[in-house]
Amino acid sequence: MKTVNQESALKVGDQAPEFSVPSTKGKIVLSQLVEQGPVVLALYPKDFTPG
Repeated sequence: MKTVNQESALKVGDQAPEFSVPSTKGKIVLSQLVEQGPVVLALYPKDFTPG
């Protein structure tokens, strides 16, 4: 697992890197969502894992 140190973490106002994820409705691409309006990303650790 890749970890991020404080110096390389995104800060408020930083541009998010481009990424995509698979879904049941096809691939979700961040840049396409942003074109439609504001986007809120919520990330959480996998269920039933420490931390």
